[in-house]
Amino acid sequence: MTAIDNTAGPSARAATAAPGSGAGRRRGAERVYRRSPLRRLRSLPLYLAGIAVFLFSVFPVYWMVVTAFKPVGEIFTRNQTLFPSAPTLEHFDRVVNGQLIPGVNFWQFLGNSLVVTLFAVGMGAFLSLLAAVAVARFRFKLRTAFIILLMIIQMVPMEAMIISIFLNFRQLSDASGVQLLGNLSGLLIVYTAVSLPITIMMLRGFVAAVPKELEEAAAIDGASAWTIFWRILMPLVAPGLVAASIFAFITAWNEFIVALTFLGRSTDHYTLPLTLSYYFGRFGTEWGPIMAASTLLTIPVMVFFLFVQRRMVSGLTMGAVKG
Repeated sequence: MTAIDNTAGPSARAATAAPGSGAGRRRGAERVYRRSPLRRLRSLPLYLAGIAVFLFSVFPVYWMVVTAFKPVGEIFTRNQTLFPSAPTLEHFDRVVNGQLIPGVNFWQFLGNSLVVTLFAVGMGAFLSLLAAVAVARFRFKLRTAFIILLMIIQMVPMEAMIISIFLNFRQLSDASGVQLLGNLSGLLIVYTAVSLPITIMMLRGFVAAVPKELEEAAAIDGASAWTIFWRILMPLVAPGLVAASIFAFITAWNEFIVALTFLGRSTDHYTLPLTLSYYFGRFGTEWGPIMAASTLLTIPVMVFFLFVQRRMVSGLTMGAVKG
């Protein structure tokens, strides 16, 4: 490179400082750097609003956890603090080791919740994927009506259908001799069915986004339909399965009304959300055990999110382009 002649005229010096040259790039960077504080100041209200929304959303969860560690005297005092002055585990001990119902403990409630939730997630994902493949890949009569029906069913709240479902299950139990009420079998069917409309609609976009040429190439190589489904289609729609499983997991894990209606007095089949109602008595509410049980109820959901977080974001966005 040649040195710049300081004795050259203004036009020559301007040419050497053109935007494409090194001096031009340095001056452009200096101008951007001088403008960046102003831009940051303009975006400050947006950052503050985001922080406010975050604190507004997280504070109830924080207060639940803090209250679970507070002694009874601190819970009911007027001078509330953000941190417990004397943390205690007595509420957790009562929830885990105590017996709200004679002969039934916390671990049995936890086992019942895990059984119904994992079954609803696994079976719902499998059935919804099969239905999504049928809707996205095949053209059949009433296909559009089926899709519209799925959306209509999704808009109907579960509480509006609980009476009719209960009566149908009772008639089926009397006719077949297989008890669908008073045990977990009825909950398994209901939770799986409730998760199907939303999961089918989500997975339909994922299946439609997979090129048909991949399946055709595998078929030419001699792969069967089942091999194409498991070896080709399943890995490509795995992010969608994760995103759909989140909805099924939360619905089955937190559900209360259907479990209370279908289980009735079969307390040995109760799930964890039902145990919270036992801390609301005629003579007062035991907020310490309620917060401790709610904290324990939240842990499996957090673990599930941590387990699937890598695929969750891609699963929520990939299937939105096609279908």
